[in-house]
Amino acid sequence: MTTGQQLFDLANKHVGEKYVLGVLVPKNNPNWKGPWDCAELLSWAVFQLTQGLFGCTNDSNDPRTADAYSGAWGDDGDPYKTKIPVGEAAVTPGAAVLRYPTASTYGHIVISDGKAGTIEANSTRYGVINGSLHGRRWDAGVLVPWIEYGHFGGSISIAPPSLPVYFVTTPRLKGPAVEQLQKNLSKAGFDPGPVDSVYGDMTAAAVSAFQITQGLVPDGEYGPLTDKKLTAFLKKK
Repeated sequence: MTTGQQLFDLANKHVGEKYVLGVLVPKNNPNWKGPWDCAELLSWAVFQLTQGLFGCTNDSNDPRTADAYSGAWGDDGDPYKTKIPVGEAAVTPGAAVLRYPTASTYGHIVISDGKAGTIEANSTRYGVINGSLHGRRWDAGVLVPWIEYGHFGGSISIAPPSLPVYFVTTPRLKGPAVEQLQKNLSKAGFDPGPVDSVYGDMTAAAVSAFQITQGLVPDGEYGPLTDKKLTAFLKKK
C-alpha cells in the first residue's frame, strides 16, 4: 500500500520547479516537471502513486483535465472522515495541511514532512519549496483514505504567526487595524472597497491582488510577510 512518506518523497523531487497560479496539471503525466500550483502538486502525486483522484473539483473526471483545488481537498476529507487537527498532521508524513479558500480568495495547501516542515508549490517568487508549518495560519489536516500514514497518532503545537493574521471570517474581523490596512491598500493602488474597518471579501481580494504582484502565496490573508511587503512597497511610492 502507498504510504504518506512515499507521497512526500515524490513531491519533494520537484523542489525548485516553477509555480503558476491556477495551472492545470495532467495527473496522468509521470514526466511533468512544472509549472505547479499548490493543490495540483498534491493531487498529481496522489494519482501517480495510487491511480486515484483526490482533491479535485470532480474526482470522476479524466485525470488529464481534473482540476485540483484546495477547497476540494477539504471537501473530500468530509465524507471519508479523514480530516485531522493540524498538530497531528504536522507529525504525519504525507498529510495535507490547508487553509480554506473563501468566495473571494484562494486557499493554500502543503504536504507535511512529519517534522512540522512542508513540501509545497508556494508562489511565483519561490516556486516549489521546502517550508515550515510554524509561523503560519492553518485550518485543518487531511488524509487520503487509501494511503497508509505510519506516524499518525501524535501531535505537536504549531507556533502562531508573529503578527495577527487578518482573513475573511464569520462574523467579519473589524477594527482600526483593518481600517488602516484598507487605507494602505488604496494608497498602494489596490481597491479594498469602502474604508469601513471590516475585513470582507473586497479587502481580501485587494490583498490577494497585491500578493500576486509580489509573488507571494495569493491567499488573501494579511499576515507578517504580506505586511512586510506592503510596508516596503509604500515606502517606495
